[in-house]
Amino acid sequence: MAGIRVLDAHDVETAVAVLRQGGLLGLPTETVYGLAADADSQAAVARIYHVKGRPLDHPVIVHIPDVTKVSDWAREFPEYAQALAAAFWPGPMTLVLPRTSRAQDFVTGSQDTVALRVPGHPVALGVLRSFGGGVAAPSANQFGAVSPTSARHVLHDLSERLDADIDAVIDGGECGVGLESTIIDCTGSYPRILRPGAISAADVERVTGMAVGEPVSDIRAPGTLDSHYAPAAAVRLVESSEELLQVVSELSAAGYVGVIAPEAVPTPVGAVRLSMPATNQHYAEELYAALREADRLRLGVVVALLPQGTDIAVAVRDRLIRAAHG
Repeated sequence: MAGIRVLDAHDVETAVAVLRQGGLLGLPTETVYGLAADADSQAAVARIYHVKGRPLDHPVIVHIPDVTKVSDWAREFPEYAQALAAAFWPGPMTLVLPRTSRAQDFVTGSQDTVALRVPGHPVALGVLRSFGGGVAAPSANQFGAVSPTSARHVLHDLSERLDADIDAVIDGGECGVGLESTIIDCTGSYPRILRPGAISAADVERVTGMAVGEPVSDIRAPGTLDSHYAPAAAVRLVESSEELLQVVSELSAAGYVGVIAPEAVPTPVGAVRLSMPATNQHYAEELYAALREADRLRLGVVVALLPQGTDIAVAVRDRLIRAAHG
């Protein structure tokens, strides 16, 4: 059987043809690679769910080429949401809005809301602009596992589950942000962050002039299950370098332990250094590749020193806590 086609970043025409023919496309964005399909095609979107093993009530994000397409999918677009779109689109932010009839149950998880994003990656934008419609694109991996930040990761995870005759992956290089988008509920009188990402609560408050509400909502959003983003290795979380040394010392007697910690923290004896980020942004960029490397090395456990801060560190902590829950 032939392998899955890997398209050059400039081969937008072929990528669009894949979508128009009902195929699935591994699509690079600035956050993670998405498994893309025509958001108007129930059959194509159903294949996303099948390939990923995704629960049918778990909504997918519809990616659009620009803000003018919001009205195709959302029947309301409050002023504060418009301000967020003006500030952060294209970029790593998803807005949840009341849906129109075009946003059907198979993309909304049968909810009365739709999740929309304009990605900030030139390849994704090129594909979306040429395609013209909306593209459903959850992360291009098996449901609940570590998200892909390169075309290589997509092929590793899904090449056995995709159809070489109609599907493809377009290689846009490594993802610059490295974590999934911030998801903001814009269905009420003020914004609520349902999933943290590169756009922080402070960013939202600065642009809208509103306090961000508590993330308590009846809306189901992608990536918010207790266990998610999980490698095969167990993940242990620590809050200090001293705790890291103690935990690694306890665990290393049973075999090599993977460590993720800022570059200022020395690598303990008996540990394999998986990542040594210099900043919180670097932590986000490197996190998923580090977790994947732990599985490639068949490590039994990864010890991660949680980053501090109110920037993207909040999202890194969120992903690690969910990974550890698995």
